[in-house]
Amino acid sequence: MAFKDSKFFKNLLIFLAVMGPGFITANVDNDAGGIATYSLAGSHFGYTLLWSIIPITLALVVVQEMCARMAVATGKGLADLIRENFGVKITFYFMLALLFVNLANVMAEFAGVAASLEIFGISKYISVPLSAAFVWVLVVKGNYKSVEKVFLTACVFYVAYVISGFMAKPNWSEVLHDTVKPHIQFDVEYIMILVALIGTTIAPWMQFYLQSSVVEKRINPEEYPYARLDVIIGCIFAPIVAFFIVVACAATLYQAGIRVDTAQDAAIALKPLAGDYASWLFAFGLFNASLFAASVLPLSTAYSICEGMGWDTGIDKQFKEAPQFFGLYTAIIMVGAGIVLIPSFPLLKIMYLSQVGNGILLPIVLIFMITLINDESIVGEFVNTKFFNIVCWVTVITLSILSSALLVFSFWRSSA
Repeated sequence: MAFKDSKFFKNLLIFLAVMGPGFITANVDNDAGGIATYSLAGSHFGYTLLWSIIPITLALVVVQEMCARMAVATGKGLADLIRENFGVKITFYFMLALLFVNLANVMAEFAGVAASLEIFGISKYISVPLSAAFVWVLVVKGNYKSVEKVFLTACVFYVAYVISGFMAKPNWSEVLHDTVKPHIQFDVEYIMILVALIGTTIAPWMQFYLQSSVVEKRINPEEYPYARLDVIIGCIFAPIVAFFIVVACAATLYQAGIRVDTAQDAAIALKPLAGDYASWLFAFGLFNASLFAASVLPLSTAYSICEGMGWDTGIDKQFKEAPQFFGLYTAIIMVGAGIVLIPSFPLLKIMYLSQVGNGILLPIVLIFMITLINDESIVGEFVNTKFFNIVCWVTVITLSILSSALLVFSFWRSSA
């Protein structure tokens, strides 16, 4: 018995040492845009979209597992592999598109910081510059281990949304019914939000960040089972948070006939319905998620572009050792935060365009990934099995169709 216990604790210690990339990547996608989408789903359609979280979770696990496996097998980031196997020209134009899409997403995150703290009476001209300075110092002056610890701590605060969901006092029998029984309405707005739910869960930047993080953490093939467990746990925890955001808004706003358009609206509207604490928790969750994503998105972009161009990367390096990496990270934060401070800037339109950009890039990223993971000369024994290939291609085709639908709906709504 003592031997078994010692083996268990040894495995637990290895897992805790490896844990981080998968859990962080999955949860950071519950950002300002994601929270807004979940809030819309709950306030506009009650519990009827909860069923979609189950297949979304499965798709997220499939895609993220492939990324972690490629990282362990090759010791290289996704952008690095794309450059080596598809050429510099394709990589350059793809990285350029990724830069603009991610920059728009960073603007959305700093807008989320501003919106959440305005609920507490703090001006965006104070909150945004201070937040930008914090995320810059965190990465530029820290190292990988310290940055990862901060990111993991930020993940813990997503529990605020779970608590908000319980404080909303939902009808749990209705919640359970709509979670296990698919309910599709042939309504344009319903389909749009359904597509947005999927589109906000699996974004192009996630795949680049996860693979780069696994590489920088130097996880070896022997440790891969623990890295895979990290990915699976993260991909389950993140949708649980989304689930409770939908539940909180459905149990309060939808029941009261209140329809919101942003996460900030949801936090404010919760106050008279669920009490001050639920409203504050929701607003705090939005701030935490936005600040978290405002740290990771510029980092993911810097990783991707520098790998794609063959430049040095890594949080553990000094500024002079990786000037392009830290310079790009700095520039993205400055531009993203600075634009949010411009009065009357059409930020909602930019956020919309970033969503459209994600929809265009995602299918391309997935095709790159599935091609690479099936090349034995690249990943060796880590290639997909036939069964897993079937699952992956179904996921890729489904996500491609839904991403295309998201583009159509986005253009339709922006021109309406």
